[in-house]
Amino acid sequence: MSANPTTTPRQDRAGRRLRPEVAALRARPTADVVIIGGGINGLATFRDLALQGVDVVLVERDDFVSGASSASSHMIHGGIRYLENGEFRLVQESVQERNALIRIAPHYVKPLETTVPIFSTFSGILSAPLRFLTHRQGKPTERGAVLIKSGLTIYDAFSRDGGSVPRHRFHGRRRSLADLPALNPDLKYTATYYDASMHDPERLALDVLFDGLAAGPHARAVNHVEAVGLGADGVRVRDGLTGEEFAIAADVVVNASGPWTDLTNAGLGRPTTYMGGTKGSHIVLDHPALLEATGGREIFFEHEDGRIVLIYPLKGRVMVGTTDLEHDMREPAVCTEEEVDYFFELIAHVFPGVDVDRSQIVYRFSGVRPLPRHDDTQPGFVSRDYRIERAEVAERPGTTLLSLVGGKWTTFRALAGHLSDEVLGLLGRQRLRSTADLPIGGGAGFPTTEDARRVWIVGHADEVGRERAEVLLDRYGTRAAALLDDIDGVEDLALEHHAGYTRGEIAWLVRNERVAHLLDLVQRRTSMAFTGTVSAPLLEELADVVADELGWDAERRIAEVAQARRVLAERHGVAIPEVAAAG
Repeated sequence: MSANPTTTPRQDRAGRRLRPEVAALRARPTADVVIIGGGINGLATFRDLALQGVDVVLVERDDFVSGASSASSHMIHGGIRYLENGEFRLVQESVQERNALIRIAPHYVKPLETTVPIFSTFSGILSAPLRFLTHRQGKPTERGAVLIKSGLTIYDAFSRDGGSVPRHRFHGRRRSLADLPALNPDLKYTATYYDASMHDPERLALDVLFDGLAAGPHARAVNHVEAVGLGADGVRVRDGLTGEEFAIAADVVVNASGPWTDLTNAGLGRPTTYMGGTKGSHIVLDHPALLEATGGREIFFEHEDGRIVLIYPLKGRVMVGTTDLEHDMREPAVCTEEEVDYFFELIAHVFPGVDVDRSQIVYRFSGVRPLPRHDDTQPGFVSRDYRIERAEVAERPGTTLLSLVGGKWTTFRALAGHLSDEVLGLLGRQRLRSTADLPIGGGAGFPTTEDARRVWIVGHADEVGRERAEVLLDRYGTRAAALLDDIDGVEDLALEHHAGYTRGEIAWLVRNERVAHLLDLVQRRTSMAFTGTVSAPLLEELADVVADELGWDAERRIAEVAQARRVLAERHGVAIPEVAAAG
C-alpha cells in the first residue's frame, strides 16, 4: 500500500508532467510550518510535527537524505570522545538515544562490537586535561591504555539502560592477537566496547519520512524542490524537474539544511555565519582478506595525528574512514587521492599483513558535518551538539525563521523533539504525543527473537518463498509486508543484472518511495552503488523499469543513464563505461 497520495499528474504550461505530490502542494500552498532540508534532522522534525497534527510541509532541493546524512559513518554512537570535550550532556543524550534506537528501529540499528587497538600504556595522560580545559588539541598524541580504560569506565556509567549493550572489556597483547590474529603485533592491549551500527542510513531516514506522511494529509513532503526566497508571500520554491516556481505561506520556517544552512539563509535573503562544517570521506573495499581480518567487528582507533579512524565490515564489504578537513560548502565534497593514501596507511598500521590497492575500492563518498563555526578550535574538538537560532521575517510579520545549527545521526529523534517543541511554542500549540518509544517505520512489530522471526517469515512466504521473504524482512523491516502484498500473484522476475533484486521490487520502490531520478534508486533506495554492484547493463535495465513507472520517453531515459554514470564516476570513483541505449 502506497504512502503517497494517488492523484492524477498535472502538467505545467509547457506541457511538462508535474509529480502528484508537487501538484497537490501547488494546489494548496499554505502550511503552519515549512521545513527546508530533507536530511535526517529535517525529516525527523517533519515526522514529529506531523504526529502532533501540525500542517507541515518539507521541501528538499535534491533527493531525500542525499546530502550530509547519506555520507555518514553508518554508526549510532554515544560519542565516547565527547567526554574529553566535557560534553557530558551530549554523551548522556547520545547513549540514551543509541539504546532507544536499538529498540524502536531494530531493523536498521543493531549493537556493534567495536575494538580499539592500543599501542601504549600511558600516552596522552598529560595532554588530555589540557584538551578538556581548553578544547585545543596542541601536539597530537595517541591515547594510551590508562586513558582509554578511564574513558570507557565513565562511558559504561552513561550506558546503563537495562543492558541494551554489554560493558567494555580489556585484553592484553596475547589474548588480543588470539581473537584478531591479523592485528599489528606491536600492540599492547585492545579495548572492546559496544555502540550501534546503522547499516542502511538512507532507508532508516526514508522510514522516518513515511511515518510523517502516514500521519495524514496535513503532512506533505517533496523532493527535488528548492527553497529560493523568503518574502511577503512566504517561502518561494522551484521544482527542479519542471522549473515551476510558486510560494508557500507559513507561520514558521525551519532551515534544517545542515552544512548548507548559511548558504540557504543567504538564498532566503538573510545571510548568516553560523556554520563551520568539516569534510569526512570514506572508501568501500571489496576485500575478503580485510573483511576476515576484522573478525566481524568495527576496528576503531585514534591515529597519531589525532584523527579518528574506523575499519568497518558492512554488507560484505569493508568501509574505511574518516577524515576531518575544513571545507568550503560552495564546492562539492569528494574523496581525494590524498585521503585514499591516508586510509591505506591506516590499514597498514592496524593490519600490516593485509595488502590493499585502489583496484579493490568499489565506492568512495564524502560529506560535510554540520558543525558550528569554530574559528581557532581544532576540527576534531568542535562540539557535535546542536542549537536553534531564531529570527523574525520583517517582510511577513508573524513569521519566524528558525535555523538549526549542528546535530548528528545518533540524536536525530531527540533533536527533532526539541526543535518541534520550539515550533509548537511559536504556534501556541501543545505536544500531543512523544516519539521516545514510538517504533520507526519497519521497526514496528519487527521480530527480535529467532522464534518470532521464523513465524514472520513463514507467514509471508507463500508467494516468494522463505529465503526471499527473509531477505525482504532484513531489507525493509515489517514494511516488507506492503511490498509482498503489492506483488502478490504477480510474476516477479529477478533482475537480469543483479541477483539481489526483482523487477517487481524495483517498480514498487519507484511507485512508493518518491523516486524521481535513476540515481535516487541506485544510491538511496538500494545499496547497489555502495556495494559496487552497479554496471552499465544494470543501469539500462533499471532505467527500463523506472521509465515504465514514471512515463519517461527515450530521451529522458538516455539522459538519466548518462547522469547516473557521470555522477558515480566524478563523485564516487565508480567508472562505468557507456553502452548503447536500447531504443
